[in-house]
Amino acid sequence: MTTERTEPITTKPLAGWRVLVPRGGPWGDQVAANLRARGAQPIVAPMINFAPTDNAPALQAALARLAAGDFDWMTVTSATTVDVLSSFQAVVPPGTRVAAVGETTAAALTAAGYRVDIVPSEENSARGMLAEWEAATDGVIPLRVLTLRSEIATPLLSEGLRRLGHDVESVVAYRTVGVPVDPKVVEDVAAGRVQAVLVTSGSVARQVQEQLGPIPDTTLIACIGPRTAKDAAGFGLDVDIVAADRSADSLIDALVQAALAGAHPVR
Repeated sequence: MTTERTEPITTKPLAGWRVLVPRGGPWGDQVAANLRARGAQPIVAPMINFAPTDNAPALQAALARLAAGDFDWMTVTSATTVDVLSSFQAVVPPGTRVAAVGETTAAALTAAGYRVDIVPSEENSARGMLAEWEAATDGVIPLRVLTLRSEIATPLLSEGLRRLGHDVESVVAYRTVGVPVDPKVVEDVAAGRVQAVLVTSGSVARQVQEQLGPIPDTTLIACIGPRTAKDAAGFGLDVDIVAADRSADSLIDALVQAALAGAHPVR
């Protein structure tokens, strides 16, 4: 009688890894908990924060027009934009449809009491939204569209909708500002005592390079999707891991896959 030998299942694939989580709040807490469940030691070090737009009158005027029914569609690309809508008690009338880029943004809209009419099914990005826009809107041209974005965001969606022939009003809803990290974190990264840094946006990538760069070769840069990876490379970061889509679960899964494939922390 022979007994088939099986390899042990690794339940803590990130054991021994210290992973920098660049955002705090509920998102950072959840990511930290998920990393711990996989054996990692998370370092929560928020690197960006959000500030009011420099042009509040323009935002207020756009939201007034929104409430009056002047737009056929509104696009929302981040949960932070949803916070802005809530803070202004923005009203979305029944005749205006809402497009959300990403499941996280859609969930934030729903939690805040707003409906969501479109979420890209394939790629959670502005590019993904553009690819599905015509089918979702039955090819109607032109539509009056309000796009809300951060100050530093690339206006890819606005420009793409204009190229399709739509009447687009692009308004800055908030600014992204850097937050200085604890000097101990800077020291640990420089000394190679952090095995991976999560990069969740272009603005985070900029702060990682400016505050922590140059990143040691032994530290993996893990980006939350192709768009963020491209932005990170533009800021001079060497990207090692790219999540399949823009979600925290996908980012952690990509890190786990790298560990299982043989990327081990330097101890």
